[in-house]
Amino acid sequence: MTEKLELYKCNVCGNIVEVVISGEGELVCCGEPMKRLNAGTNDEAATEKHVPVFDHNDDKSCIIRVGAEPHPMIQAHYIMFIEAISDDKDCIIRKYLHPDDEPKMQLKNFEEKFFAREFCNIHGLWEAQSD
Repeated sequence: MTEKLELYKCNVCGNIVEVVISGEGELVCCGEPMKRLNAGTNDEAATEKHVPVFDHNDDKSCIIRVGAEPHPMIQAHYIMFIEAISDDKDCIIRKYLHPDDEPKMQLKNFEEKFFAREFCNIHGLWEAQSD
């Protein structure tokens, strides 16, 4: 059984799939079951930082940065996307990133309580809850 907004990855070709509507079936790619991705939430011991960090502003905007120290953004190692997801999972905002982009996302007028997650091409999925 899949759940809404779970992420799955194919270990053969690297496809990543996000569940839009929950279902009973098994997700399969390249003839093999896809692996559900579990988000890391603590990277204190890591050299590169991955856990999303929130900078809330007085104008009801928020900047989501990847890591307490900026994450590398080179072809061999970069953040592929950042998502902001409302706690009720009814609203999702995603920003795709590329090497040389700054690893951040700005939200304007997003007053709901939410969590953010990001995907590193090497270290996988990471998430954190906003304040």
